[in-house]
Amino acid sequence: MDDLKAKYLGLIADAQDESTLEDLRVQAVGKKGEISLKMRELGKMSPEERQVAGPALNALKDEINSALAAKKAALADAALDERLRTEWLDVTLPGRPRRQGTLHPISQVSEEVTAIFAEMGFSVAEGPRIDTDWYNFDALNIPGHHPARAEMDTFYLHRAEGDNRPPHVLRTHTSPVQIRSMEAMGAPLRIICPGGVYRADYDQTHTPMFHQVEGLALDTDISMANLKWVLEEFVKAYFEVDDVELRFRASHFPFTEPSAEVDIRCSWEGGQLKVGEGDDWLEILGSGMVHPKVIAAGGIDPEVYQGFAFGMGIDRIAMLKYGIPDLRAFFDSDLRWLRHYGFAALDMPNLHGGLSR
Repeated sequence: MDDLKAKYLGLIADAQDESTLEDLRVQAVGKKGEISLKMRELGKMSPEERQVAGPALNALKDEINSALAAKKAALADAALDERLRTEWLDVTLPGRPRRQGTLHPISQVSEEVTAIFAEMGFSVAEGPRIDTDWYNFDALNIPGHHPARAEMDTFYLHRAEGDNRPPHVLRTHTSPVQIRSMEAMGAPLRIICPGGVYRADYDQTHTPMFHQVEGLALDTDISMANLKWVLEEFVKAYFEVDDVELRFRASHFPFTEPSAEVDIRCSWEGGQLKVGEGDDWLEILGSGMVHPKVIAAGGIDPEVYQGFAFGMGIDRIAMLKYGIPDLRAFFDSDLRWLRHYGFAALDMPNLHGGLSR
């Protein structure tokens, strides 16, 4: 044992790197190491011999392990010292020019939308992206047989067998935030709800994840006329035009009654969208007066309060304003695309200084 001790302590002291140290550990105390093989011989000894050899072998093993750990720590310290010696920085040198990052169009347009509606007294409300089907469907007057609730359109979260909790979904719109805001703040209320939403769809104008902004206003005397004015002011500010003509077409949404889809007058001359002129019409959003059942689901008396709601795709209005042809490119993580369509990160949109600088 004294020979083994002297041998390995000397080799450990001479080791110059961690790989050599690991080889020595395997040779000495690994499963087939010399000391490990000696310990296996204890079974062949008499009880009297084991009483002497056993503690001695254990002490040798502990001493070798301690020497290995100490040498490993010393090598690590030496490596750190060498790194600190070679890596240095003169803080008195002038800064190096670096490429400035750009803001994603979705973030830019979200800020533009927020700035516009903030001028009209709307605050921003947020909620969870994973919600129960009650907030996502039932509270919004969407019946159980509605096709939007089918698994081909909605992402449902897996539930283990025997799990009695209500089903959870990746929200298909930001309307659940409206219900949660009514529960939390009551009425009167004036909010917009921007955020990511999810639907099982994928093509040039649809992706499984996209972004929406919805608006809600509740009070005792709100009408469709208020809705029309808000949307006209928004479209003029967002597209930065002096005048715009909106067309309201009767439609059906479970959560509003009456409901209307909204088109804007535009032209596509030369493949370029011009808002407020021309003979074409372009649908941009859905809207209507909030259904009394939805108001009641939010814990507010529909006999006292009424209001309007609207919703539009942030990705879609970004495509329209900035001439982006394919929705899927928003999520491709292509830096060349972002450098082309990106915005200066420090230029915050506002109505007074300009939205899309």
